Amino acid sequence: MVPPTPPPLSQPPPRLGPRPLPLHLLSCWSFYSSSLPASLLWSSGWPILKRVMPPPTDAGNGSSSPNPLRFTQAVEAAGRRRLGAFLTGVQRYRDHPYRRALPEPPELARWGNIRLLDYSAPGATGPTLLCLPSLINRAYILDLTEERSFLRWLASHGLRPLLMDWGAPGPEEADFTLTDYIEGPIFEALALAAAHSGGRVSLLGYCMGGLLALAAAARHPALVERLLLLATPWDFHSDPAQVRRLTAALPALMQAIDWHGTLSIDLIQTLFAGIDPLQILRKFEAFSRLDPDGAPARAFVALEDWLNDGVPLVAPVARETLGGWYRDNSPALGRWRVAGRPIRPSAIAMPTLSLVPKADRIVPPASAMALAQAIPGGYTREIGLGHIGMMVGARAPALVWEPIRAFVMGEEVYPLPANP
Repeated sequence: MVPPTPPPLSQPPPRLGPRPLPLHLLSCWSFYSSSLPASLLWSSGWPILKRVMPPPTDAGNGSSSPNPLRFTQAVEAAGRRRLGAFLTGVQRYRDHPYRRALPEPPELARWGNIRLLDYSAPGATGPTLLCLPSLINRAYILDLTEERSFLRWLASHGLRPLLMDWGAPGPEEADFTLTDYIEGPIFEALALAAAHSGGRVSLLGYCMGGLLALAAAARHPALVERLLLLATPWDFHSDPAQVRRLTAALPALMQAIDWHGTLSIDLIQTLFAGIDPLQILRKFEAFSRLDPDGAPARAFVALEDWLNDGVPLVAPVARETLGGWYRDNSPALGRWRVAGRPIRPSAIAMPTLSLVPKADRIVPPASAMALAQAIPGGYTREIGLGHIGMMVGARAPALVWEPIRAFVMGEEVYPLPANP
């Protein structure tokens, strides 16, 4: 008797990233292919380029005259090497064995696909901190790996951290506005956290989540003891180049939202890629040189998996953020309303800490600083990190996690200039 064929071993789903992959492949190929004609124009002393940089010389024979052929051959070889390294890096990323496997914390409450997760240690009695991440990225950026988990670190230092995990929007969230998020799950989570802790709780918002936290604190101050705003945008016109890019793309984005009912993750990633189209080339080229079995490669894959695991933005919120925030700059102009009432930082009375990453390329530091300075008596600290590095970088525990812990605990023993 022939024994039955064993079932195939379960395989993890294939990686889709870096998303959107066709765009990144096209960008890198365009960079490579356009380098050749550009090198010919440059090496021949084309007038426009000549004013920027003098043409190259033929270092091979010591002559000061340009050698267009030699230079173009060098450019082509360098471009081919870089393109090959990029493709190698992408393939190694997609084949990497790492998969996130951290244990799930207990679920305190659920609203459709939105969950309130409790990261506190058993028997914890420290202050409660409710954390609101962005709506367009998975919440586990605050719990990325065992070595880089902001929430588990806080729990190990006596706090009781809670996380709003937005999940992917389902039928219950399909028609949500920002008011629905703030006056629905966020308010109910605040009330539940306050009931469990026996008093007001601290509220933290990261990136877009900072705007949600600010609005929730403004509307429900009786529930919020302390407010923390991390890389939170406010003046959306602080970077004119960013405004021009979005304004040019806005009609097509609005059509896509009307057609699909959401702003898809690939469109969101395309907007981020527009900030620096060649960043993807540089980072996967660098990844191709890493030891696949080493800790740096594992950290790269963990973060890249998170970046490519985003969720769509429901249509009402997408229209409100793209049209109201980015195009009209409604927050900075005092025109952003939640449940019909304007959100004004000047009305925030609880102790507030704003952390502004100076190397942020997603939220311009000037945009976040505008909010920090608009909160009277608030504390502001500039951090020498980037938007994502401030939460998961090697220096994040010292520069970000520890100041947050101290602020929530009420220690405030480190220098923090208060706004006048």
